[in-house]
Amino acid sequence: MLRLAAPLAIAELGWMAMGFVDTVMAGRLSAEAIGAGSLGNMLLFPIVICATGLLYGMDTEVAQSFGARDETACRRTLIQGLWLGAALSPVATVLLWAMLPLLRATGTNPAVMELLDPFVKALLWGVPLVLVFTALRRYLQAIDIVRPITFASISANVINFVGNWVLMYGHWGAPRMGLTGSGISTSISRVYIAIVLVGALLWHERRHGYPLFRMSWRPAMRPIRRLMALGYPIAIQILAEGAVFGIISVLAARLDANSLAAHGIAVNVIAITYMVPLGISSAAAVRVGQAVGRRDPHGVAVSGWTALALSAIFMGAAGLALFFIPGPISRLYTPDRDVIPVAAALLRIAAFFELFDGFQVVACGALRGLGDTRSPAIAHFAGYWLAGMPLGWALCFPWGWGVRGIWVGLTLALILIGVGLVLVWERALRRRAIAASA
Repeated sequence: MLRLAAPLAIAELGWMAMGFVDTVMAGRLSAEAIGAGSLGNMLLFPIVICATGLLYGMDTEVAQSFGARDETACRRTLIQGLWLGAALSPVATVLLWAMLPLLRATGTNPAVMELLDPFVKALLWGVPLVLVFTALRRYLQAIDIVRPITFASISANVINFVGNWVLMYGHWGAPRMGLTGSGISTSISRVYIAIVLVGALLWHERRHGYPLFRMSWRPAMRPIRRLMALGYPIAIQILAEGAVFGIISVLAARLDANSLAAHGIAVNVIAITYMVPLGISSAAAVRVGQAVGRRDPHGVAVSGWTALALSAIFMGAAGLALFFIPGPISRLYTPDRDVIPVAAALLRIAAFFELFDGFQVVACGALRGLGDTRSPAIAHFAGYWLAGMPLGWALCFPWGWGVRGIWVGLTLALILIGVGLVLVWERALRRRAIAASA
């Protein structure tokens, strides 16, 4: 599990680092550049991530086929996943492009819009490559090829940094393009990561005599519908979770500037810690799916519980760090003495849900390996929208707890989701054990 999970966790951190680098380098341009860059990425994230979520069903299909030693079925799923990604690309691109006139009509700051328009249009060229990368990544990790994924995600940061330095600031004879240069650089880095994984796929195929290219590449609606049936609950889950964090940011923005700044720091910290169990979650989906394909119920159970244990170790340690040293962590982000104590208070609250945040994301992966993508979607909707959000709003405004109230509501949601999904996982194992003994 560690051999698979560690490279995937590093890949997730590498993917996140690209956004961090873009923000830091945009900060050297102007406040409007930071605002436009953040807004552009906020538009891109839910649309593109929902589209990639529809491809996560490949985890189930490829891993189970690989466990059953049916490599032809693995390749068939890859082909149909690429077709699905090709179909989703123009949809995601058009939706992202359509947001520009909508933002203009809703009164977005004209100075921000002047930078946002060319920045988003530059990002559009990379959208199809993100979907190609996602399809190839889901396939490769499900057949235990993970090093190229890690290499692509880490080295893409070098491509992105150099591209930003050249195009944003006008070095090496290039025109100074500002934020638009960042968008172009990001798209170039996405072309790069797709090329790296294509190369990894060709290397793997060469060792086996290129069987992938002797198969039919025609789109087949039945397997595509199967992928969508597995993927659409994941897309809804991602959208629901992303909308929650968007709304709580809007709520925080209604408070004072220190509360909003502290909220932004806390969100960034928990996003970083979340990347590790997210990598473990992908490994859990692969290992559980492979065990299902082998018809190995013991392997299914051991894979899932091992992933949950690894997540508990890391997120337990992260929670202890957030509880005992929130001040030094906050000072890494800002020297502002008014913001640091508020951020530290939020990190102490976050310490109570770290363990459960790890449980919920890893349980999602383990259940995905079984082919259950609906239970996580239901759990996230109920936990966030029926429990956490109402409590957070009530504590924040009517009860006057401020931004701390929002984070208490978030804590309740993640505890409920984490416990609920572990129980769903345990019940699924019990049902499989009963079916195997019948």
